[in-house]
Amino acid sequence: MNGDERPVTSLKRKRVCALPWYLHRSILITDGRRDRHRGIGETHGMRAGAVVGTVLLMAVSLTGCSSEDAPPDSSRQAKPLVELTLPAAYDAGKGWDETLSWVPQSAAILPVAVAPRAGAVVLLHSASDGYTLKVRAADTGRVRWTSAPWKPPTPLEGAAGDPSEGKEAEIPGVAVVEQDGREYVVAYAHGLHGKDALHKGTEVMRLLVYPADATGTSVKPLRQIDVPVEASPGQVRLNTEGGRVLVGWGGRGRYPMPAAAVDVATGKTVTYDQFDEPMLPCPQDSSCSDPRVTAATADGPLVSMDDGGFGIPGRWFSEDIRPDGTATRTGLADNDWNGMVYGAGGGHLLAGWEAPGSDTDPVWSVHDIRTGRLQAVMTCGYKLGNQGLGRNVGPEREHPVVVSPGGHYLAAGPVAFDLQRKKGVCLAGDGNRKSIAITSIRDDGTAYGEVQEDSVADDNALVVAQVDLTAGPDSAKVLEGVEVPYATGVKGAGIFTGPDGNGYFRVSLRQER
Repeated sequence: MNGDERPVTSLKRKRVCALPWYLHRSILITDGRRDRHRGIGETHGMRAGAVVGTVLLMAVSLTGCSSEDAPPDSSRQAKPLVELTLPAAYDAGKGWDETLSWVPQSAAILPVAVAPRAGAVVLLHSASDGYTLKVRAADTGRVRWTSAPWKPPTPLEGAAGDPSEGKEAEIPGVAVVEQDGREYVVAYAHGLHGKDALHKGTEVMRLLVYPADATGTSVKPLRQIDVPVEASPGQVRLNTEGGRVLVGWGGRGRYPMPAAAVDVATGKTVTYDQFDEPMLPCPQDSSCSDPRVTAATADGPLVSMDDGGFGIPGRWFSEDIRPDGTATRTGLADNDWNGMVYGAGGGHLLAGWEAPGSDTDPVWSVHDIRTGRLQAVMTCGYKLGNQGLGRNVGPEREHPVVVSPGGHYLAAGPVAFDLQRKKGVCLAGDGNRKSIAITSIRDDGTAYGEVQEDSVADDNALVVAQVDLTAGPDSAKVLEGVEVPYATGVKGAGIFTGPDGNGYFRVSLRQER
């Protein structure tokens, strides 16, 4: 550590009944393997500075026992930093570590978020009377504030998951969102409100909203918001991609429907259903159907239709912002609108378009999310999937959108953009070179990701790579035995996650050199 930092104390574990946590990398694989893209905060969870991924809602205590992370004991000497092998940009000897021993092995999210404006890292701890938030300064590790304990709603049956069957557990989560120039921390949980011996309870997604710049101990939320939902465990998502909180439920995938946009400053909630005609962003004809909300913005919902076409109702429609060289209509009989929203983040949206010709690579573009204005475009051989190809159909997306902290670079899997130079960087395989799925990006354009294999067999070794987005695909190099950051640009540092020496979930911050 450097001389400014207060010694980091270790956490005492009082009673640990959760399964040990064994995430070996900060990058995860979807569809059959653990999803290394589920993110902090968005990561929102927030990842890669502005991790704009959607967050899979988790909310459960393990039946019959609980795990409690006791507050740090300032009288104890700090443990040495966990030894990590990191990319050259990071100093493995400067930073801090913290263990969240309550996180079960089968959890599908990481209860950690980054508050970029506050320069802080938000951690969710369990306690004997519920859960508490702990917010640490990213540079020094000092505790900025802690919340008063709060209790989540009663978990649904089956929320504990079953690792033997590959069923993930729901646990409480945390996200960060900036709205109207103020940064908020949002703790959330899915369960039954008011359930007791006489009442069945009401199923809700509970949000507790705190100011990110709070100070002190036992901080109480500005407000508690209960969003009525109806979904099985694991089928509720929290999304901050558009600059507002969006809760979706009722199915799997990144963008389930129905959905509700939540104004964390006022507590106002607006619910959207697929059958709401005012939600359709395009002309009222048979090709404008099956809408789903992919992001909540200050100007309304960003709506994408399953068969093609997207926009913000009353503001703009995809046909008006379509890149040159793409057709208006697609589909077997040219009945569908062209264009799909892949994801959003940092005030941008990433869209994919079919190009003329069956063997032609798709066109990918980045747009201003509020106006639809085209910002960059390229052709890249990563399949759209909206005609049954790949894993990008309906609510499903294979990769999250990640944005560099300063907003100069954006990527989703192998599709990356340098927004300053308005240039695309295609990292999709070309027959010989393998695809690289980007998971985090530094402000200098250094991107970290995972080399994609044709097979998803469990015995495939995870291969991580580094790419300079200012130089292009040929700059890619393998990082052997190196841990790559889960989030970058955290006040001149990176967040790394993995197991501690006892197998419990560890969060490590390491300073940049």
